[in-house]
Order: sequence, then structure tokens, then C-alpha cells
Amino acid sequence: MPVEILIVDDAPNIALSLEFLMKKEGFSVRSVGDGEEALKAVAEKVPDLILLDVMMPKRNGYEVCQAIRARAEWQTVRIIMLTAKGREVEQERGLAMGADDYVAKPFSTRDLVQKVRDMLGLPTG
Repeated sequence: MPVEILIVDDAPNIALSLEFLMKKEGFSVRSVGDGEEALKAVAEKVPDLILLDVMMPKRNGYEVCQAIRARAEWQTVRIIMLTAKGREVEQERGLAMGADDYVAKPFSTRDLVQKVRDMLGLPTG
């Protein structure tokens, strides 16, 4: 069964490029555009990993991360927060909310793929 990644980003160009990148690596990918949709998508089918944007409409990434971590049945989901806000205080807040890692935009696609593989315990493609 392929590893499933949920991409949560309100910028269509970023979501599409992440989707393309992750599919190219052999992952099963779903994509949604805001925090409310993200929680619905997780409730429908729990992904292995979420690439979660911070600044989004309806619910921001911090709120989504906190809501996921509040549910015992979702504890195994790995979360990498993606944001243009790369300051240390934002990173600390994301990690405090339960994110497993934090990546500032713009990011290296090769580094992101490696981070995803490492987090899921997969060998380098």
C-alpha cells in the first residue's frame, strides 16, 4: 500500500508543484486548500504525513496541527509545516503545537523529499 501524503496549502501553484513532486516519488497524494478541508480529509482517511501550510483561510496551520494532535487516533500522522514565516519564534510555535518539523519557504525540493523520506523511515529514492 503506497504511503499517503495530504498537502494542505491555499496557494494552488504551490499545492500543484508539491503534488507533482510527491507523486513523482511514488507517494499517493491528496490535496486540499484550507484548514477546514484538511480536518475533513484526515477524518475521511488518515494520511501517513501532512505537508501543512501555516497561513490559510478558515483555520491556519497551527490550529489544524493542534486539532490533529488533540485526537488520539491521529497521533501517528507526521506533520511538516511549510511557511513563508521562517523566523525562529514561528518555528518554535509550530513545533510546540505538535508539528514534527518545520520548513521555511522557499525550500529545496530535494531537501523536502529527503525530509519526508527520513520522517517516514523510507530509503532515499
